[in-house]
Amino acid sequence: MPIRLHDSLTRTQRELQPAQPDGVFRFYNCGPTVYAPAHIGNFRTFVVNDVLRRLLELEFGPAKVKHVRNLTDVDDRTIGQTQKEKRPLAEITQKWTAKFHADCAALNCLPPHVEPTATGHIREQVSMIECLMAKGNAYRAADGSVYFKIESFPGYGGLSRIKERELKITNAVADADHKDSVSDFALWKAYKPEEDGDVKWPGPAGASEGRPGWHIECSAMSKKHLGDTIDLHTGGVDLLFPHHENEIAQSQCCNGTTFARHWYHSEHLLVDGTTMSKSKGNYYTLSDLTGKGYSAMAVRYALLAGHPRKQLNFTLDSLHAAESALKHLRAFRAALAPVGGDETLFAPVFTALADDLNTPGALGALFTLVNRGPAGVSLAAFDRVMFALGLDLTAPAPAKTDIPAAIASLAEKRWAAKQAKDFASADALRKELTAAGWSMLDRKDGYTLEPAQKQPA
Repeated sequence: MPIRLHDSLTRTQRELQPAQPDGVFRFYNCGPTVYAPAHIGNFRTFVVNDVLRRLLELEFGPAKVKHVRNLTDVDDRTIGQTQKEKRPLAEITQKWTAKFHADCAALNCLPPHVEPTATGHIREQVSMIECLMAKGNAYRAADGSVYFKIESFPGYGGLSRIKERELKITNAVADADHKDSVSDFALWKAYKPEEDGDVKWPGPAGASEGRPGWHIECSAMSKKHLGDTIDLHTGGVDLLFPHHENEIAQSQCCNGTTFARHWYHSEHLLVDGTTMSKSKGNYYTLSDLTGKGYSAMAVRYALLAGHPRKQLNFTLDSLHAAESALKHLRAFRAALAPVGGDETLFAPVFTALADDLNTPGALGALFTLVNRGPAGVSLAAFDRVMFALGLDLTAPAPAKTDIPAAIASLAEKRWAAKQAKDFASADALRKELTAAGWSMLDRKDGYTLEPAQKQPA
């Protein structure tokens, strides 16, 4: 079934098709910056991309899909972490790369076919920068940095419509950056010992030693592993401007051709109706949630419950609902006959997925069939749906936590106090629970008790 996906550039829904004669669909998505654990907002994008990857394999065949996802292992944040921890860059990035891989595996995300690192592609980045300088699209600043000249690319702003929001190319000079225009962006950053420590490489011809700018990294890695033009570029909506806009400018000026034939962006994740923030207490990593007793598969299911191009409100209640849904799916599968059944019954699920990756529509169609019962359902077809959604029903359900009677009694007293609007008593009882090592989470229909997560040393 042809996959039709919204294109962020044309603002239309278009069919995905490989352009090269070999029939291989070339697909790039921006990966994590490995200086800290990825949070569930990041993983919404990665899980959405994983479903897309699985659909592409079902449509074109596994051998006809080439998926590249980069690792940003040198930028302001990774270098800032080296300064904070007083440890080598590679030591920090390798630690968080391993954590990212472990989280991806727990969420049942297929590994990309190629996972390039920015530090492993310095030569390719320098080569692209030198090309842009030779063509007049980039210039060396007084401090030895290199900047892309936005006014040299008339198509700038086509993806983000930034010109419609009154971006103006001016001749104002940003003295701190030694730029010709405040709108120009860095391709190469001159080495600053007080900021960069020992992180530096030889620069492009005529430039100082230093390090690449963030945007050139993806352009160079995509060109190296997928060619000058790719079939699809994806990422979170937060990357649309300036990152993806800048990728288009530098890639098309260097390569002289279309960079990406199709762009797709997933929307932000909200938690409890607002943006994630550690200060708000609603910032979650996967480890935070599994530490509370939820399964990684429930997290994946909850992240698929909203349309990828709409904001999704993630709550702990949604994880309870996801665990319940997975329980029903496991029971349904166990009741299916090993052979036979109607292969076409799940067609509405794939119709929804092929229509702009409508994951909530697909889940709705799936449960319409599940609620009818297992009679006449094909096990092979059901497993094909589970593959498409990436739901591993063999993954263990979360273990139950035994709650001591004294703790349960404190929780009941606190809940009763809260219901009676005796908030002073409720707060005092919550402090007792916290001191005893337990976290009480209020829900619409009651509360949950969980061992308080230990803070990292």
